[in-house]
Amino acid sequence: MRWQSTSLKILATASILSGAVENVAAAFNWNNTKYVYAFGDSYSFVQGTRGYANFSFIGDMEHLAFTPAQLLSNQIIPKNVHPLKALTGYLAHAEYFECSVQLTDLSTPQLEFLTGCGTGLPSRCTKQLWDFAFAGADISGKLLPLHHVWTVPLVDQVSQWSRFAANVIPHPDDQTLATWWIGINDTGDTLSNTTITDFEAFWHQEMDAYFEAVQTATQRGLHTHLFLNVPPGDRAPASNSNPTKAATQKAHILQYNRILTERIGRFKKANPSTTVLTFDAHAWFSKVLGSPQQYGFTNVTGFCTCANPTGYFWYNSGHPTERVHLLLAEAIGEALSKAAH
Repeated sequence: MRWQSTSLKILATASILSGAVENVAAAFNWNNTKYVYAFGDSYSFVQGTRGYANFSFIGDMEHLAFTPAQLLSNQIIPKNVHPLKALTGYLAHAEYFECSVQLTDLSTPQLEFLTGCGTGLPSRCTKQLWDFAFAGADISGKLLPLHHVWTVPLVDQVSQWSRFAANVIPHPDDQTLATWWIGINDTGDTLSNTTITDFEAFWHQEMDAYFEAVQTATQRGLHTHLFLNVPPGDRAPASNSNPTKAATQKAHILQYNRILTERIGRFKKANPSTTVLTFDAHAWFSKVLGSPQQYGFTNVTGFCTCANPTGYFWYNSGHPTERVHLLLAEAIGEALSKAAH
């Protein structure tokens, strides 16, 4: 399996053979999808009243546990609203009271646009968004240092969901989609990491941890998966003014994406009853960055961390603006609709 040349297409690789019904993946229909589970980093996370401010929907690495009641009462709120202001009476830990973290990305993520679940209780949304992504996440803290002591890497996001949420929130096969978008921080954090001498081997280590987590999620009942690859971070303001840095980052991203594609194929082969979908985020970002005016952008090299970044692709040095997330959601939604089988 390989990524489609156009990003406006999703691959559905369910094992459906003419005349055969055994080991056939559950039919996917985006219109019928009611539950969306998300794992990843800042490109996917939503803010929750019980989340770490500007980092998560619920909990953090030092506070992974929650009760069913806490999960089901947790609300999605705008990123510029501190959880303490939204959750009256919540006895948060000291870091919440003394939080000095700056709100660096206030744009609405594509998942809120995609599902239409952007505020309030997820359970009241037509498409319920249960988001365990954590801003700043890498795949595993055993392979790359955590950005902060409270950062929840992907493998721990899945563990958190499996331990505290999987038995609480429904996930019927024909109504559930799990989204996976990780690697943006990994391919960036390795730029100055001198301990890695063989990146081919390192990315395979990352994929071992990644797909062990995906396998855990599958065994716990998530059988329809959407994988997004890493967009061209080398074209973000954090790198695009430094040709050497940009070239290295580009090489890391292309290598990571190639190996990710291989591992998705291996996962599908080992799990023929799952439905596997892919979206080429790298191609989509490249297309928009290559023809910005067609999409309403006038500046794709700088950024505007401001209330109204009209015309800008980048909100800050590494995150796109809300308009990018909106357009991306439209592209993913269109592709998901076409992927119905």
